[in-house]
Amino acid sequence: MTKPVRVRRLNDAEGRQLQQIVRRGGKSDRSIVKWRRAMVVLASAGGNDVATIARLVQTSPDRVREMIHRFNDLGMRSLDPQWAGGRPRLITTTDRKLIVETATTRPTKLGCPFSHWSIRKLADHLATRKGRQVRIGRERLRQILIAEGITFQRTKTWKESPDPLKEQKLARIEYLLEHQRDRTFAFDEFGPLTIRPVAGAAWAPRGRPVRLRANYHKPHGSRQLYACYSIGDDHLWGEIEPQKGSAATLRAIQSIRARLDDGRPIHVILDNLNHHKNRDVRAWCDANSVELVFTPTYASWANPIEAHFGPLRQFVIANSDHADHATLADAITNYLDWRNTHTRDPRILDAERRHRARTRSEHQRRWGHPRRAA
Repeated sequence: MTKPVRVRRLNDAEGRQLQQIVRRGGKSDRSIVKWRRAMVVLASAGGNDVATIARLVQTSPDRVREMIHRFNDLGMRSLDPQWAGGRPRLITTTDRKLIVETATTRPTKLGCPFSHWSIRKLADHLATRKGRQVRIGRERLRQILIAEGITFQRTKTWKESPDPLKEQKLARIEYLLEHQRDRTFAFDEFGPLTIRPVAGAAWAPRGRPVRLRANYHKPHGSRQLYACYSIGDDHLWGEIEPQKGSAATLRAIQSIRARLDDGRPIHVILDNLNHHKNRDVRAWCDANSVELVFTPTYASWANPIEAHFGPLRQFVIANSDHADHATLADAITNYLDWRNTHTRDPRILDAERRHRARTRSEHQRRWGHPRRAA
């Protein structure tokens, strides 16, 4: 007669440990597999036969016998699950670092006659490079690059202001915007204004966008909007001039002085265009208590009026097709009148805020002095 399968005699330590595992329900070890195996061993040690134990743990009798034999051979180590490692990784962590380093390096530095990588060219280079080679499919390569935060982006130009007085000029502008708002103005040209269809966006039926005429001839020339902005009153106005020049600049500054003709100093923020620094312009400003506050070189984004050009371009120039300059001038004048009567309109404020945020993010700059080093 075949002897029934039964676990060997347990010692005191094994009995207490098995009882502890079963009572805690596997919560301490966070493994239901270990809990079921301990239950099988403890039930067999208590005199239960294989069939009874199989019904208790909802498994087959053969599986119960296998657990009992493993415990008799290995002891308590047989309770720990031996998880399979799965398929070995084909792309290791070192390979991922190599992929990222290669993708972010210009191909010419690696001896390849390209200005940038495509997915196919990058995969071919990784598979045939000298030294460590990485053989990987194009789709998996794309997934790894996205997971590592590497995306295909447009290249942008970068320009740093060489102005030695950059920080002082920015600090002066910041001071005026905080403490002299009622006597501070901003001035700049907006243009060139040309008579041509300008693409934009508008509400239309799906699949039937608004069509603008083709433009083959441009006989109307160009114009410039000499725009002025009152910081304290949040008032924007301007005049359309046929061309740029110091005379038009002087007329614009005189219109600013006329708004506060009390003889006290005023401040006008403007960029470094040559016409703004004309001798006649400076002489008139000195004689009429007008301080010209120039932005740093290549930093016209610091001019407060720049943010107000964004909505003007978006709501007047974009998606337009004016017949002549007179019609365009009327459209700009009507918009400025509407804008000055709706200075707190959420749409205008949102457009200006997005324009300011985009401009400052492109220059990675905030107002005033640079951030202190950590």
